[in-house]
Amino acid sequence: MDLLDAHLVPAVDGVAYGLLLFVVAAGLSLAFGTAGVLNLSHGMLYAIGAYTGAELSDGTWGGLALGLAAGTAAAALAGAGLSAATVPLARRGHLAQALLTFGIALVGGDLLIQFFGADELPVRVPGALDSSVRLLGHRYPAYRLCFIAMAVALAAFGTWVLTRTRVGAAVRASADDPQMLAATGHNPRAVHTGVLAAAGALAGAAGVLGAPIIGPGPGTSENVLMLSLVVVVLGGLRSLWATLAAAVAVGEVQTLGVSVLPDLAPYLLFAAMAAVLVFRSRFTEPEAHEERGPSSDPVSRLRRLLAARWENRPRAAAAPAAALPGRLGAWLHSAGWRQAVPLLVLLAVLFALPGMLDSYSISLAGSALALGLLAVSVTVLTGYAGLPTLGQTAPFAVGAYATANLADAGWTVGPVQIVLSALAAAVFSAVTGPAVIRARGTTVLMITLAVGELTSAVINQVKSVTGGADGLVGFPATQALWGGEGMTEERELYVYAAVVAVVALALTLLVLRSPAGKLLTGTRGAEARMRASGHPVGRYLLVAHICAGALAGVGGSLMVTVQQYLSPADVGFEIAAFALLAVVIGGTTSVIGALLGAGLIVFTRDWVAGSWPGHGPLLLGALFIAAVYLLPRGLAGLSAVVGRPAPAASSAKVSP
Repeated sequence: MDLLDAHLVPAVDGVAYGLLLFVVAAGLSLAFGTAGVLNLSHGMLYAIGAYTGAELSDGTWGGLALGLAAGTAAAALAGAGLSAATVPLARRGHLAQALLTFGIALVGGDLLIQFFGADELPVRVPGALDSSVRLLGHRYPAYRLCFIAMAVALAAFGTWVLTRTRVGAAVRASADDPQMLAATGHNPRAVHTGVLAAAGALAGAAGVLGAPIIGPGPGTSENVLMLSLVVVVLGGLRSLWATLAAAVAVGEVQTLGVSVLPDLAPYLLFAAMAAVLVFRSRFTEPEAHEERGPSSDPVSRLRRLLAARWENRPRAAAAPAAALPGRLGAWLHSAGWRQAVPLLVLLAVLFALPGMLDSYSISLAGSALALGLLAVSVTVLTGYAGLPTLGQTAPFAVGAYATANLADAGWTVGPVQIVLSALAAAVFSAVTGPAVIRARGTTVLMITLAVGELTSAVINQVKSVTGGADGLVGFPATQALWGGEGMTEERELYVYAAVVAVVALALTLLVLRSPAGKLLTGTRGAEARMRASGHPVGRYLLVAHICAGALAGVGGSLMVTVQQYLSPADVGFEIAAFALLAVVIGGTTSVIGALLGAGLIVFTRDWVAGSWPGHGPLLLGALFIAAVYLLPRGLAGLSAVVGRPAPAASSAKVSP
């Protein structure tokens, strides 16, 4: 009884918090399970409701009702806008949707902060609810008890609508068989829009009602989104009651778990999420890799037209090459020179930069190389192994913290740091790989996201190794070679990073263009056929996962060397999204394209945003949106304009 008495208030808090997450997660589940949209801007819809409700709250019932109506309507309108934004991506899979909605979240979050301010807004509730009631001998806020009752009523009402009404039948049919739904006279597009508007309304209503519990402020939307994703994964997409149970469990871990098991609570949620996803993937056959084309993208029509006109141009310039004798002429006629030119241009540009840029820009270029290696590791997994990842910052973090701790222990020689950091990241990837390689598609995104968030939790908890939220700083500078001095100047740090990056890229390209790389690409393009012919597909994918992890570890090591400090923000979810965007910008099978994409992201995030202070997220979000719409096959796809098709994601040919 004493134990119950001591933890009663946290337990009831957990129920209230869980029900708040349920209302948000119900909308997320509706958008994903019914409309097929992986909406990473769902937390922003919650923030729209929360900010609107807080702004209109005046301590009266009328203010609460007005805030609820306005916040719900605004979020519903934003949800309908998301429907229009995601329709052109219907045939490109969930990866494009995730990047687009993440970009929209960055833009929307920046606009909300600009409009409402960066401080957490106070929320005033009606006087009757701004009090406490006695609950089993304890005083407890009346508003939270009222919210619990409203959330349970909402769960019952939502279940009734989905299972007992014609509207619910149309919604279920739109997910199961949209062609049959259209044959009955319903417009699937209208149902799609209505579903996303309803999902937005749920998030907005949760924001208004939850603002007194989780006040609106910077970071709230990201936290709510992550927890809602956990709820959706644990509860599934089939039953609101299962989602409700999962939400309450998550709420209890977040409140009661912190007081009962403070050391384990930070790991429980994402560990449970990863375990559920792995368990489900073990009892289902591996899904076929998605092969999405750009046919639904309007920009592709323009590129095809330009390519057709280029094909019909006169080709007199080819004659001199034909007259060249021997192997030189044959080489010029082959595709070899076209593959070598980008590499030579890249080398020339990389080593010319120190003489062209100021110190600050050179340091940014070094950071871009580190992020570029992370992006290349994502290219290996996403473009060649067919495993789209949102958690590659986990081995990146392992490599980064390994280098920082090695330097602190006196191991300051650069090659030693690189090798040991790559080895540590490879071991980490070998341990986590079996949980990833069995799944496909969106499940891979969710598993890798869980791995990344678990790694972030460890980073924040193991302060003796990572420094916790404060990070690491003040460790000795890295030596380029044995017996040298520690590097502190931006130019020498950049040259070191460039040399390491070039060596790592050369090794990566050699492997990808080798028979082993072609086997990996064949696994992505024709997995069922490869399995039927006796190839150990799982082993190929595991080796690719380990090698990609080692490459990410090298990138993390370079980042620490160039920056000379390390914080959790350098290895968080946002960096994982940036790396995935760099891959999309460059083309999912282009190694050099991934580097260029990383450079563009760093340029936008740091250099351009420095010219317009306070709007970095807005610029990055615009870059996300533009890349998804305008570059459906990345920069590598633009090669179609000059007369040759870009390699498809399932092709065995490697784009350098």
